[in-house]
Amino acid sequence: MKQVKSAANTGIDREMASLLLGAGFALASLIILPALAQRVGLGSSLTIALRGALMRASSKV
Repeated sequence: MKQVKSAANTGIDREMASLLLGAGFALASLIILPALAQRVGLGSSLTIALRGALMRASSKV
């Protein structure tokens, strides 16, 4: 038998996916990006610009 998802359940799934994606972008911009930038040797101004871009992307999700 097939189970049919309700519209409310689908909305919750989309919200959870958006939340997880936004949290992933925030984690990347706050922790992963500065560590990689330091390892590669990027300047601080470029690192800050990349962090800003990731934070804007996380807020649009």
